[in-house]
Amino acid sequence: MFALSTKRLLAAVGLSAALATGAAAHHGWSWAEADQIELRGTIEKISMGGPHPTLDVATADDGLWRVELGNPRQTERSGFVEGVATPGDQVVALGNRSQDRQEKRMKAVRITIGEKRYDIYPDRIKTN
Repeated sequence: MFALSTKRLLAAVGLSAALATGAAAHHGWSWAEADQIELRGTIEKISMGGPHPTLDVATADDGLWRVELGNPRQTERSGFVEGVATPGDQVVALGNRSQDRQEKRMKAVRITIGEKRYDIYPDRIKTN
């Protein structure tokens, strides 16, 4: 009986570790460049759902970009909540772009709409 319970416990721990590793790979920063860029454009679409709220941002010179924010609670803590921005608003996103240059995607550490800054990852901001 004890051996069976131990096997089940080890299986559960193993499954949890595998899922956590997958989540860390998806939610981590390893896919993004170390240097930060500033992206300026017009918000085309806002999605506040999980796993990460996103903005689709149309730029004047480089087309449409996907800007990922923090997880929903983290994004909310920054003050960026539903209704503070709408499609058509101008946005400046500071963050780390995808290492895949074919992919127009970035992970924002800060977004600015009008005069209001939303520090999504304050400890990762490399410039003021």
